[in-house]
Amino acid sequence: MTDEQLRHTLGTLATERVDPAFADLDLLSTGEQVELMAEQGVVAAQAVAAERDSIARAVDGIVARLVRGGRLMYIGAGTAGRMGVLDASEIPPTYGTDPSLVTGVIAGGERALRNAVENAEDDFDAGAAEGAALGPDDAIVGLSASGRTPYVVGALRAARERGAFTVSVACNSPAEISRDADVSIEVVVGPEVVAGSTRLKAGTAQKLVLNTLSTLAMVQSGKVYGNLMVDVQATNEKLRQRAVRTVMHATGCAAEEAASALQAADGSVKVAIAIVVTGADAVQARAALDAAGGHLRAALASVPAERPE
Repeated sequence: MTDEQLRHTLGTLATERVDPAFADLDLLSTGEQVELMAEQGVVAAQAVAAERDSIARAVDGIVARLVRGGRLMYIGAGTAGRMGVLDASEIPPTYGTDPSLVTGVIAGGERALRNAVENAEDDFDAGAAEGAALGPDDAIVGLSASGRTPYVVGALRAARERGAFTVSVACNSPAEISRDADVSIEVVVGPEVVAGSTRLKAGTAQKLVLNTLSTLAMVQSGKVYGNLMVDVQATNEKLRQRAVRTVMHATGCAAEEAASALQAADGSVKVAIAIVVTGADAVQARAALDAAGGHLRAALASVPAERPE
């Protein structure tokens, strides 16, 4: 693509347009600037809500692969790539998963998390190499505000050729990356307050989409009981007390009983809840959870309550 062709292409993208409504940004008072930014944040949330059906289909497809023992990969460049890495990195401590279950890949590698890596987003072949590592049991979410990033196009295309479930997340419509996606999510946020700065509304919208995809995938995988994090890894004092409070909230027991159950359960919130609710010992509770595929509600239903009234 020539420079002129690229300029023309960028000129067709809403995220690259210069909106005259924001032309006096630098002349506004600080309060007015803050109000404008907040208003545009709402625009991002509304754009995500408008794509609820596509997001739901993406969640269902991702869960279907995770249930089969597959993986979920986020892939992107720049801000979009950083969003994916951030979301993926928060899954293991929050939901007790293996770090390889949900991964984030950014064009240019680890260095690109903090520094711009020249031409990394244009490397179609590097993206294709990442996508080619996936298979029919895996899912990939390609992130690109513009919807045309070559690195992401390459990843989605290669992954789809190998049978992986492919999802695209773009902030323009129609987006090029949508062509290689089983489910396309196009959160159209419009021009940025600072023209072309897609770390703003576009970044917010992408983070909201990722929050929804990963959270609901974990909910449906049995990592949540009600709205409680029952697979949280208690790796510091705050999280240890959160584990106690979670057991208390789920069962109505006192703090001392919750702490005792957690000790017997080797820190597992799920096992501790099952111990308190059913009166079973840790071995029985763990066996019931294993038989229920880690879903606490199903495990509790399978163990007759022995707890005295």
